[in-house]
Amino acid sequence: MKYSVLMSLYCKEKPEYLVAALDSMIHQTLKPDEIVLVEDGPLTDDLRQVVEEYKDQLSIVVNPQNLGLGLALNEGLKACKNDLVARMDTDDVSKPDRCEKQVKKFEMNPGLAIVGSHIDEFVGTTDNVISSRKVPVTQKEIYEFAKRRSAFNHPTVMYRKSVVLAEGGYADMKRNQDVDLFGRMLFHGCQAENIDESLLWFRTSNELSARRRSWENTKSYVATIRRFWKMGYSSFGDYLKVLVAQIAIYIMPVRLQNWVYGKFLRK
Repeated sequence: MKYSVLMSLYCKEKPEYLVAALDSMIHQTLKPDEIVLVEDGPLTDDLRQVVEEYKDQLSIVVNPQNLGLGLALNEGLKACKNDLVARMDTDDVSKPDRCEKQVKKFEMNPGLAIVGSHIDEFVGTTDNVISSRKVPVTQKEIYEFAKRRSAFNHPTVMYRKSVVLAEGGYADMKRNQDVDLFGRMLFHGCQAENIDESLLWFRTSNELSARRRSWENTKSYVATIRRFWKMGYSSFGDYLKVLVAQIAIYIMPVRLQNWVYGKFLRK
């Protein structure tokens, strides 16, 4: 089966991170049919140089103005020529057999709409893994888990373009676009699975902790679960638990937040 890779790039990315991300997809054991790169707004000269160096291996979509991740991915999805689409961020590194293993899952079960995996979180280089984020594996576990927390590691996901677009694609949100999209898909009966191993190295840093603690992120996450409650997916109890947990994360110091994540939410 052929598949496309979908990436969105904006001006604050580091060129060396982009190179590592692109190389990890170009050198997959099952090579992609295309890599769709969305330029989400004007880029720096250094990023422009990297894109120029890889242009023969990319299908480029240009957004003159920055739209944000969700809307940029919607534009990229329209340009993907294959139904299977592998999401990839421009600062992470996919393991070499990631896509081969995901495509095999779709071949074994044509009814699947989403296939993700665990991630290994690293600082600096991929041999410096500091933690892993494990997600539920089976359909039933994923469905229940997603009522309160993200059941997928977004950069690991391979999904069916047709199903994502039928669901309306990513919403116009600054944060948690993936949580919203995948929750809607699950609620409306889409089949999903996570492979029970880490297939991607996820770059982490203190900056990520600061973004996670932001009021914007807190409001967005709570609002997403509130929508799930209103449409009948999450319960009111689920919503209250998320509300309390998100506010607690927001008010606690970053160091304590990192300890909580490491102790209870990571392996």
